[in-house]
Amino acid sequence: MVSRLAVIAGPTAVGKGTVVRHLIQHHPEIRLSISATTRDPRPGEVDGVDYYFWSHERFDQAIANHELLEFATVHGVNRYGTPREAVEKALARGEKIVLEIDIQGAKQIKKSMPEALTIFILPPSWEELVRRLSVRGTEDPAEQANRLETALVELASADDFDFTVINDEVDKCADKVLELIS
Repeated sequence: MVSRLAVIAGPTAVGKGTVVRHLIQHHPEIRLSISATTRDPRPGEVDGVDYYFWSHERFDQAIANHELLEFATVHGVNRYGTPREAVEKALARGEKIVLEIDIQGAKQIKKSMPEALTIFILPPSWEELVRRLSVRGTEDPAEQANRLETALVELASADDFDFTVINDEVDKCADKVLELIS
């Protein structure tokens, strides 16, 4: 496997997290960069494992101190970003790093680190994306509508990525991602 940074992005509810978890569970040589966010934890999420759950003040401080490789406001509410130090240290050690981030962040990474491989995860269909968001049940109907509106815009960005992979089955999608980063 080539020692490089792989960026995985895609619209809400496409299954990015599920695909990345599958990839990492089956390939422990690949490491996931933990993002920071200002959103509240979902049930079962753990600070420092799933995300760094930061206050808006802490996030502002990280931006001011250039501690983030990328950051963005997602769905018009919460901010997400990639802490710089951990990624740079892991790459210096020759580790394989995957970033699971939003579209805006992926574009920032590609500008600052053009060697990064960008992969856009697509749903098998719009209807399936809507179903997955609904079944997930972590957002109220207003937030679901907001996320679907954002997803329409995000889907139009797929051509800006090095590769696209359809997530119709998690294991097949993860295998294709592995093939691309190998």
